[in-house]
Parts: sequence; structure tokens; C-alpha cells
Amino acid sequence: MTSPANAASVVELLGSRPRLLALGEPTHGSEPLLELRNELFRQLVEQHGYRTIAIESDCLMGLLVDDYVTSGTGTLDEVMTRGISHEWGAFHGNRELVRWIRAYNEGRTGDERVRFAGFDGPLEITAAASPRQALTALHAYLSAGADADLMPCTAETLDGLLGPDERWANPAAMRDPSQSVGRTPDAERLRLLADDLVALLDAQTPQLVAASDPDAWHRAQLYGRTATGLLRYHSRMADTGPSRLAWLLAGRDSMMAANLLALAERGPTLVNAHNSHLQRPKSTMHMAGRPQRWWSAGAIAAAHLGEEYAFLATALGTLHHHGVQTPPPKTLEAFLYALPDDHRLIDPRELDAGSAPRESPWFGYAPLDPAHLSSIDGLVFLKDG
Repeated sequence: MTSPANAASVVELLGSRPRLLALGEPTHGSEPLLELRNELFRQLVEQHGYRTIAIESDCLMGLLVDDYVTSGTGTLDEVMTRGISHEWGAFHGNRELVRWIRAYNEGRTGDERVRFAGFDGPLEITAAASPRQALTALHAYLSAGADADLMPCTAETLDGLLGPDERWANPAAMRDPSQSVGRTPDAERLRLLADDLVALLDAQTPQLVAASDPDAWHRAQLYGRTATGLLRYHSRMADTGPSRLAWLLAGRDSMMAANLLALAERGPTLVNAHNSHLQRPKSTMHMAGRPQRWWSAGAIAAAHLGEEYAFLATALGTLHHHGVQTPPPKTLEAFLYALPDDHRLIDPRELDAGSAPRESPWFGYAPLDPAHLSSIDGLVFLKDG
């Protein structure tokens, strides 16, 4: 079955409205792909009640965008610069998505509003952020509502152990474990304190929920997940063992998955990220002279949610400006390229899993793996990205 890539076709193909609906992409920054995403997400919000849109961006920075789209705090220029990581706030499609959510929310309140979320950790390919923001925000929340005699430390203790943020974000640590502070005595102490703070957050749930609004409570949980996840990530950056990179890749997607599951618990959520972060089979990447394999955020979420998780992969015909030309014969993309219209939604069960794998001349584009067809709920194909 092929049909236009719109909300009605997606829901018909899936047969339901999954709580977590993920739309993958085979490359980042393709404006036609972002335009298609925006239109599909708009329809799913307006016609099928989705109320959160999450993208592959820093979860803490994303709070600035959420404040803007829900209450108008700040300006569009500010939140695109400071609220979306990886420099993806410069993409026109991302700007239009945030602008549209803000316009949609005008005059709406409560659960009628659409929320924005980043679901990635505060991580870049070259470095990981200091856990300061997450730890201090969690500590401040608990200081205001938890029993004072149960607090495991003071804010001054945290500040002294954290030290300068620059030592955490040192890009040299990505390639040289000896440059990481992740296993220093201060970092190990912080991991224990972060664990104690998260345990206190859980233990005092009744009084904390009663004393604060739901947004503050959910953000406190986000701070806890992020603080413990970042400290775990930094510890693995200091690891000298052969599994170091595999741990880092798995750790990042584990943080992503925890954020996705928390968002899905609050209500129907739309997600956009690279296919490799959303697929059910193990993800692979060639790094440091060897293949690395790990379970993606989508695979972890699917294991928890079952049929409440759905994954729409995206495939492309061409990316001319990156040297990706007309798909070669016998590949899945060649078959899809011959279909009418610029974009289509395809039932993957009707495609040939024995098709020849396509090879990309550009590192930034990952062709669809025919062996993954049985694990995909729907395939969106765009002729020219």
C-alpha cells in the first residue's frame, strides 16, 4: 500500500494512535525533510490529539523553547539560539516548527497546548556538559519542598565539588580518557550525592507533588535523570577499556529513552530524530577502527511500550548537493524513486527485504537497511532531500 504521507494515511496504516509516534530521518538538516515533518506533525496535532513534540536536541535547553511556546517567554530569535542544541536552531524548518507551536497555543490553556521537548542529553559529538545545571536545579527544588534534615548536602558542597564547568566540557576528553574528570574523587562523590538527591525526590513524592505545580515536578525528575546520566557518561569517558565508545553510545541513547518514556507517560508524543536513534534493531556505527553496536532510544522505548510505540522510518531518493544522486538499480530507494509524487507513505511489508543495500557517497546520509523492513511500522519516502 502506498498513499500520501499525511496524518490520515499514517493512522490508517498503524491502525491506532500510539502513545509514542517516532518519525526518523536518514540525515540531519534537510529542509524538505523538515518541511514534511512539520506538515505531518501539524496534522497529527490538529486531527489526532498529540500534545508534545520532541526533537533530537538538548533536554535542558529545550525547556527555554517550551516556556516560549506555552507562555511566550522570550523571543523566537532567542529560543532558536539558546534553546536548540547542535546548532540546529539555524535550520529554517526547526524555526518554523517552533513558530507554529507558539501560534497554535495562542489562546489555549492547560492540556490543549502543545508542549516542546528536547530529548537528547546535554551532549555534543565533541564533549559532554557539566552536570552543574541539572544538579543545582534539582537541589534547589528539593531545598524548597523536601524535609531539610534529609538533604544529603548543601548547595555550597555541590559547587565546590563541581569546580569550573570548563573541566567537564573539555573536548580533549572525548579522545583521551586521561583528560576526563569523570572518575576523579570529586566526580565519584557527586555521583553518590546525585543518587541520594534522586532517591530523596522519589521518597518524598507525596509532599513534593502537593507543594509544587505539575510542571515543576516533572522538571525536577528531568533534572534528576540528566544529572545521574551525565555523571555516568563522564565516568565512561574516563574509561580506558575496549568498550568505552560502545558504553558512550549506549549511555546517550539510554538517556534519550528515559526522556521519551517520561514524555509518553504524560500524554501522546511525537518524536523526530535520526533513524538510528529510533529503530528497533541494534544501531551500528564505525568508530575508532571498529564497528560499534548499541540499542537505540527507540528500541528501549519499544521494549517498554510495546504496541504503544510506532516507528516511521524515512528514506531519500537524492541529496544532490551532497553527491547523493539517483538511486542505483535493485536498491529499495530505486524502487521507491519510481513511484509517483514527491513523497509517499509505504507499508514496509510490501517491500523486498532482499533488495541490494544502497551505499552512500556522503558520510552524513545513512541509506535504509533492507534487513530492517520487518521492524518498521511505516516508511516515508521523499524523492529529493
